[in-house]
Amino acid sequence: MRDTEIIELYFARDEQAIVETQRSYGKYCQSIAMQILSNPSDAEECVNDTWLRAWNHIPPKRPSPLKIFLGKITRNLAISRYRAGHSRKREHIEVALSELEECVPMPEESSAELSGLLDSFLATLDDTERRMFVGRYWYAYTPEILAEAYGISRNAVNLRIMRTREKLRDYLEKEGYHL
Repeated sequence: MRDTEIIELYFARDEQAIVETQRSYGKYCQSIAMQILSNPSDAEECVNDTWLRAWNHIPPKRPSPLKIFLGKITRNLAISRYRAGHSRKREHIEVALSELEECVPMPEESSAELSGLLDSFLATLDDTERRMFVGRYWYAYTPEILAEAYGISRNAVNLRIMRTREKLRDYLEKEGYHL
């Protein structure tokens, strides 16, 4: 089923919308939640909460693309759940978020301005650099996972990610975004 058809089911308040969303995007959302939470039951609960959030936000929202909308909800729920369960531990997700906060402060609510600037910045990167950056900071992949995926050392990954963060900081300052 296409996204537009699924969204129309939400607007009709037809519960089939959740079934179709699960069918189309369940594995995608589950993989995001699992990467952050590393616990199947927590990830499943997070994905179920994603469907509830989608139900509560559609309508009035008409997200496009639906996949990104659902991924963002899942990611935010998983990070919140992770933080609640690991307030004293500093594991891979906290490390990734603290790295990114060096160049982009994490607002409570998403900023349309910042979102647009990040999209523009990502468009300036070559494919590998963009995929590594998104893998690290959106999907919360560890440097070890990225090193294996790209066939390079962990140190090479860390160096490339650090340089990309520096580029992002410079890009945001150049565009007038105040850190």
